[in-house]
Amino acid sequence: MTDAMDEGESTILSVHDADRVRTLTLSRPQSLNAFDEALYDALTIALREASADPAVAVVLLTGEGRAFSAGTDLVEMTERVTNPDFVPGEHGFVGLIDALAEFDKPLILAINGLGLGIGLTIIGFADLVFMAEDARLKCPFTSLGVAPEAASSYLLPRLVGRQNAAWVLLSSEWITAREAHEMGLVWRLCPPGELQAVATGHAARLARLPISSLRAVKRTMVEPLAQQIAAARERENQCFAELMGGPANSEALTAFAEGRPADFTALPSGG
Repeated sequence: MTDAMDEGESTILSVHDADRVRTLTLSRPQSLNAFDEALYDALTIALREASADPAVAVVLLTGEGRAFSAGTDLVEMTERVTNPDFVPGEHGFVGLIDALAEFDKPLILAINGLGLGIGLTIIGFADLVFMAEDARLKCPFTSLGVAPEAASSYLLPRLVGRQNAAWVLLSSEWITAREAHEMGLVWRLCPPGELQAVATGHAARLARLPISSLRAVKRTMVEPLAQQIAAARERENQCFAELMGGPANSEALTAFAEGRPADFTALPSGG
């Protein structure tokens, strides 16, 4: 079965079912699969539907084109900051993170290309992560003058250790596939041409098992973390709200619009 969720006449999220595996493909390749409000809403709805569908055992998430996801759409972020009449989506970023935190079946990622922001922090909610050998990841929060997101300040140190997480979150620098694998951020590296087959094969192997048991394993692994994840999200959201639209964030967005590097050194207290 193939389904689609549309943005105008273009598909923003494709849905394909086979062998009890539901593959969700982010499909805004012209924007490097960046998340605007419509895509946040579409993926939120798709995850909730997959959770409720008794015919779905495993969800595999990947991207179309040369990116997995470039994170939040900065064009739309600029509009959100500058336009008082901006209309947010029904679920938005917060709704997607709620859906990821509540998702009760195995979630597998096939990172096919660039992953920035949520294109990296979503790893914290995944059960297995496959990554193409030529893909790269980045948490650009400090370069945007904002704070971490998606409980990454709690989940990344658990995945990769304090110092690796500190570098990923503080530096806003690219992480190669090899580095991501060595630090434990992803489980398997694949040649680009083999990524989808390998990830789909593992998903299908899990999907042959009882859904009740898969759910039980997931629950026993993630339920003890729920309170810490919620607390981390609250801290991050508070910091993000304080920084968004502030001097450093405004400089970052202006520099992005003007196609130049941001300069934070001239800001009060260095930004």
